[in-house]
Amino acid sequence: MGDETTGTEAVVYAACVNCGEPTEYPESVKGSTLCPVCEWHEAQRTACSG
Repeated sequence: MGDETTGTEAVVYAACVNCGEPTEYPESVKGSTLCPVCEWHEAQRTACSG
């Protein structure tokens, strides 16, 4: 059995720095975090156009 977790620990997700929606990253992640929608928009803005 050992040191297995029971899954009762709640993960608190960081808020998106653009819109405030929950992200896929825990609050312990360093740097600016974006929700999936804002990540997609950011990727579209920074993608090579040609």
